[in-house]
Amino acid sequence: MIETDILIAGGGIAGMSAAARFAADGHRIMIVDPAPADIGEGTDLRTTAFLQPGIETLKKAGVWDAIKPTGAELRVMRIVDAGGNELAPRETADFDGAETTQGFFGWNVSNKAARVSLMAKLETLPNVDFRFSTTVTGFTGTARYGEATLSGGETVRAKLVVAADGRNSSLREFAGIKHRRWAYDQSALVFVVTHDKPHDNISTEIHRTGGPLTLVPMPDLDGKPCSSVVWMTPADRARQLYNMDDATLSAEITHDTMSMFGPLTVASPRAIWPMISQVPSRLISARLALVAEAAHVVPPIGAQGLNMSLHDIETLADLMAKAKLKGEDIGATTLLKSYERKQLPKTLARVGGIDLLNRASMFEPRTLRDLRYAGLTAINRIGPLRKLAIKVGVGK
Repeated sequence: MIETDILIAGGGIAGMSAAARFAADGHRIMIVDPAPADIGEGTDLRTTAFLQPGIETLKKAGVWDAIKPTGAELRVMRIVDAGGNELAPRETADFDGAETTQGFFGWNVSNKAARVSLMAKLETLPNVDFRFSTTVTGFTGTARYGEATLSGGETVRAKLVVAADGRNSSLREFAGIKHRRWAYDQSALVFVVTHDKPHDNISTEIHRTGGPLTLVPMPDLDGKPCSSVVWMTPADRARQLYNMDDATLSAEITHDTMSMFGPLTVASPRAIWPMISQVPSRLISARLALVAEAAHVVPPIGAQGLNMSLHDIETLADLMAKAKLKGEDIGATTLLKSYERKQLPKTLARVGGIDLLNRASMFEPRTLRDLRYAGLTAINRIGPLRKLAIKVGVGK
């Protein structure tokens, strides 16, 4: 029998961020993940744009200073509508980080670099026990503790169990929490490109049909400006792109970005992910809280995914810190209900909003593309709408 304050299932970026954040407040943490201890080079080519509220959480976790140097600042969010008869920009909206209180939108970091920094931090914390090659095989929540069985045969009793074990969360299933999932017949192709023109720390999102094509600033690669690409497009088209050789894919993306960056050169392997959205019916059960993709899955629009996860973590950390200060139970039903009241409405609203944005980005008929163009024009040129867009853009 192992006893701890908090058991976290899932050792991805969200799970490790939760471990570091909760440990910073003095809680004893056990975190388990099915992956082996040697993460090697990794296969995740994705990057994450950490927005300001999420950065504050990572600062409190004591890890941001290590993550920041590995990424590139996001000073401007540029949205380009190219949905006219010709493949050409017909409206360009620049949302400048100088219009925000912190002067920038966020920082774009490779998932691998974030994982390495988080892993290094957790290794220094005496109140964190990280178990690799380990899964939760059973869970029961009681009035006094959450009891989980592990794949190695151990039993863990914790005041709180946090499910950060992904979209197919076992803990969510053990707790009997239902969820709703829907697909888009759309995939995201992810890879890295270099280009001649500097990105000037501008994240560029191009809309035509099928989904946004986004280039996000990265640090220079071999002395050349570099960007990470998230190309959302119908599934068949994504598979065609995925199967192209590097030279053909380079020519294809140069064409679809309208040479805004000059010639683009594919500079990494590529990966492909089917697009889905997902929400649960509840965020809690006895002694259990869902966070990250166990609690919400969205297409990669507006850098919302992991930043929503960090918001889950910060809300839970804040509630537990107040409970600890008062000598109260950090896994009590009243605390968990407060977490759900705070997070579930925001989760449903954010998932619904991103769903609408994604469907708008997929518009094929000219009339609907013109409607999207009119909406972007209004947001860009009407002051209050522009301020609201910037507020949403920084993750508030």
